Amino acid sequence: MSSRTSPRKRVVVGISGASGSAYGIRLLEMLRAAPDVETHLVVSRSARQTLQLETSLAIGQVEDLADVVHSSVDIGASISSGSFRIHAMVVAPCSIKTMSNLAWGNTGELIARAADVALKERRRVVLMLRETPLHVGHIESMLRVSQAGAIVFPPMPAFYNRPQSVADIVDHSVMRCLDLIDIECEAAPRWGETSRALLAASTRTTQETLSGIPHE
Repeated sequence: MSSRTSPRKRVVVGISGASGSAYGIRLLEMLRAAPDVETHLVVSRSARQTLQLETSLAIGQVEDLADVVHSSVDIGASISSGSFRIHAMVVAPCSIKTMSNLAWGNTGELIARAADVALKERRRVVLMLRETPLHVGHIESMLRVSQAGAIVFPPMPAFYNRPQSVADIVDHSVMRCLDLIDIECEAAPRWGETSRALLAASTRTTQETLSGIPHE
C-alpha cells in the first residue's frame, strides 16, 4: 500500500482474463510513477489464471503495484458507486466477455459494474480489447460500448518507433492509453515529432543500400 496522500486523480485499472496481462501490469507501473495518481485495481478470476501462464509474477506482486485492491466479486466496493469520484478507468487487457458484459448491461462482476458506473457518470473508460478475428457479435458489442461513451482501444503495435523488444511494443500502447485518459507519462515516440529523425535515418539507410546495388 502506497503512503501517497491527497491524490488529484483516481484511476481504476481492471485486468480481465484475455491474453496480454503485460499491458495491465505495465499500466500500473507507469501510473505508480505519476505522483498525482491513486490506482484502484480489480483482477478478474480468469485474469489470475492468465497471469500465471504469461508471467512469472505472483498475484500479490501485481496487487502491490496498486494503491487500493478490490475483489472482482465485491459489488459493494467504492468504485461500484457513482458517488465515488474517479478520473478514468482502463481495462487492460479487456476480454470479449468483459466488453460484452458492459455492452449488454451484465454488471454482476466488479470490472463491468465499475465501468458501467463510470460511463453513466460521463467519465473516460478505455477498453484495451484483445481478440482477433472478430465476428459480428463482437463488432455489435464494440458499437454498443462506443455509443455508450467508451473508447475501444485494441493495442495495435506501431513500428515507426523501431521497437527492439516486446517490452517496447507494450510500452508504446500503454503510453497511447495514458494519453487517452489525460495522464502525463514518460516521453513516447510520436509521429510528426520524434518520428522525423527515425524516418530520416530510415530513408538514408534505404538510399545507401540502393546505391550499393549494381545497375545494368
